[in-house]
Amino acid sequence: MKAAAVFSDNMVLQRWENVRIFGTCDNDEVIRVTIPELEIDVSAAVANCRWEAVIPPMNTCNECTVIISSQESKIIFSNVAVGEVWLAGGQSNMEFELRNALGFENAVTNCHLLKTRFYNVPKCEMADENLLDAESKSCWQLPTEENMKGWSAVAFYFARALSLRLGVTVGIINCNWGGTSASAWMDRSYLEADSHLRPYLDDYDSACAGKTRQEMIAEYDEYTAYHAEWEKRMQRCYSENPTIKWNEVLEICGENRYPGPMGCKNFNRPCGLYETMVKRVCPYTIKGFIYYQGESDDHRPDSYYYLMRGLIENWRRDWRNSELPFLFVQLPMFKYEDDPDTKSWAKLREAQMQIFKTVKNTGIAIALDCGEFNNIHPTEKARIGYRLYLQALCHAYGHHCEDKAYPPMFRRCRPLGEGLELDFDDCEGFRVRDQLSGFEIAGADGEFKPAEAEIREDKIFVSSTCVKLPRRVRYLWTNYSEVPLYGKNGIPVPPFVGEV
Repeated sequence: MKAAAVFSDNMVLQRWENVRIFGTCDNDEVIRVTIPELEIDVSAAVANCRWEAVIPPMNTCNECTVIISSQESKIIFSNVAVGEVWLAGGQSNMEFELRNALGFENAVTNCHLLKTRFYNVPKCEMADENLLDAESKSCWQLPTEENMKGWSAVAFYFARALSLRLGVTVGIINCNWGGTSASAWMDRSYLEADSHLRPYLDDYDSACAGKTRQEMIAEYDEYTAYHAEWEKRMQRCYSENPTIKWNEVLEICGENRYPGPMGCKNFNRPCGLYETMVKRVCPYTIKGFIYYQGESDDHRPDSYYYLMRGLIENWRRDWRNSELPFLFVQLPMFKYEDDPDTKSWAKLREAQMQIFKTVKNTGIAIALDCGEFNNIHPTEKARIGYRLYLQALCHAYGHHCEDKAYPPMFRRCRPLGEGLELDFDDCEGFRVRDQLSGFEIAGADGEFKPAEAEIREDKIFVSSTCVKLPRRVRYLWTNYSEVPLYGKNGIPVPPFVGEV
């Protein structure tokens, strides 16, 4: 009998919900789970060499013991807390470690007083002996300065704020990997079922055609060795000249082959991390998901709505709860200095907004002002974590704080004179930083022109001498710009496109 790796000393169990505890076993084993301090004693169901016990809802508890026993063995987990549990998913900006974030020294001050705990899901490309070894060494971590260095900065700031507000221990299952497409985190059936997503599989199948498993592994291992040396050369370039241009780096260091040849060992292959990470921890009972991703899908922005919709449905299915809160970060402003403005990030942000508007129990943390020009990994993560926390209060805990969690949100536009009048939901007024800008309007020809904008109480009027009969409006439709318009709560008004 074994418990899944996600169960260990110091773990956090979700309060006020039926809690699933599970693992593997022989089919003839009789397994019980007890929590002496809470007078809980339940038997586990056993089928197909797996066992699962369902613990009835528990109240908040700072410390208890979970005992799993069979005829032949016993497992004891100590210092278990009952509080709130969230899964933090996504790519590099969710993965971004607290040690590298702005304010790390303040975050770890008096860390022994914090009621936050983390389980970092092991990162392995394949479900092999390396994964089993990594899982055997994984465990829930308490908040010490050394442990916290490797915690997700966004998830930490989210958990800390939530813990302080609710007065309970908050546990984070940290399940993310930099540079990954959302397609890597999904079951193949969801990609197969949607024609918008089938190209992700077609590209993979084409790249693997004619190659054996052993050939793909050898090919990726060769790339891994090459890239490790390339990274050393690249880091040396930036240490010697922090302002060096990317094309100059390539001239000095040679070809950047990241993310390597596609195949059965590439971490970013479709469905790969779903198998090696997501399925290893589900259906651990959680309150909901926080998610920060999208950067690696900017090559297919028109498919991103369908990708996100499928991922949310997929994860909720696996956690056996079709209404689990799913809170995500709308991408901030970003562009590399030498890149053209392809508008791809504008399309990703629009897709994220459409998810929020059409998929139940989702929350969107607006982060436009949290980006950095020429840096895809901004170091200021506290604001993003806090805005996710505000979303959790609204969508998971029933605190009616929409005025704090959301800025004014565009609702509609209508003709007024030679311009357009814009209406907003949740509008208690605006704040402008520097100069009001970023608006464009278009007539029947669909060609957008820069527009002048004027705030009129809770509305905005836009017009342009170049467009006599405007029919469409958009705001901050760009990969990167300064962010001028905010709600009175300090959260930026998100980008939008509207039509009469």
